[in-house]
Amino acid sequence: MIFVTVGSQMPFDRLIAAVDQWASEAGRTDVVAQIGDSELTPQSIESFERVAPAEFERLCTEAELLVAHAGMGSILTALENGTPVLVMPRRGALRETRNDHQVATAKALSAQGRVMVAMDEDELIATLHDLGPVEASPTISAHASPELLEAVGAFVAEPVPRWRSLLGRT
Repeated sequence: MIFVTVGSQMPFDRLIAAVDQWASEAGRTDVVAQIGDSELTPQSIESFERVAPAEFERLCTEAELLVAHAGMGSILTALENGTPVLVMPRRGALRETRNDHQVATAKALSAQGRVMVAMDEDELIATLHDLGPVEASPTISAHASPELLEAVGAFVAEPVPRWRSLLGRT
């Protein structure tokens, strides 16, 4: 099963339409999508507006692939479960978000080998057609590392924290 999500804040019809087209062309009947408050009615994929957090987790765990916007909640859930991720970032120029922070996220995580990226609908469809079977990804922890917690604790505990001195406050 392939699970598609646009996140919980807004629809992303460009992503859903591309996956719906691909599923039709590929004859895939095992694609389910959380589409948000969309006006689009997919024809070839099962869709629903919202999903409860426990159901979202279950779908991510059971999916052979997560196709998503480049939102950190979706990506982190997939990485925690070892689910391979293909993202298509929302774009500021298309008024899908305020700016191109999702483009930056997608590029950074792609460079680390954590996600696959398609920058537009054509690339998404081509990637899905060419993908073939995907292997489970290495999982990440749902918790901060002891090293990170120690560093943050030391920073916060400083008598005059660096951030206060940077702001001219002592």
